[in-house]
Amino acid sequence: MSNTNQQYDAAIASCRDIFIKKTKDYGTAWRVLRTISVVDQIFIKALRIRTIQDLKTQKVGDDIPSEFKGIINYAVIGLIQLELGNPQVEEVPVEKVDERYHHYIAFAKHTMLDKNHDYGEAWREMSQESFADLILMKLLRIRQILENDGKTLISEGIDANYVDIINYAAFALILIEEGRH
Repeated sequence: MSNTNQQYDAAIASCRDIFIKKTKDYGTAWRVLRTISVVDQIFIKALRIRTIQDLKTQKVGDDIPSEFKGIINYAVIGLIQLELGNPQVEEVPVEKVDERYHHYIAFAKHTMLDKNHDYGEAWREMSQESFADLILMKLLRIRQILENDGKTLISEGIDANYVDIINYAAFALILIEEGRH
């Protein structure tokens, strides 16, 4: 599992680097996004991955790993937005954004390690197509939770679905880096 720890950290480091650089370039313009808008941004990226997988070709330069990195970063945005609430035009200092990014990634990693303990790293035998499909399923679940005014009867909430999305995308990046996808 120590290899998974290192691989996870490397995949996330690349995502965080992009996230912080974009925050410096654009500020926190994403603060205006409501939950459904964050979900739709992730949905577009996951659906693009699925289309590229199905067609086995692409016409736009961003590759599949770039899209998985974008999914991770939008899921972190989603978690930050849930915490801050009230989407609005508001600039959040880069230092605070970076601290919240670390916080949510640490939580996602802890969740991943717990699940890996119980599931024995079953994700290592999964296909890239499954990761895209599972991310899409999680997004549809979030949409349904939003339709239910954010309430669930026995299911996990929006935040848990974002955490799973982060981890599925990180697994895909790890397997791509290993040359398995």
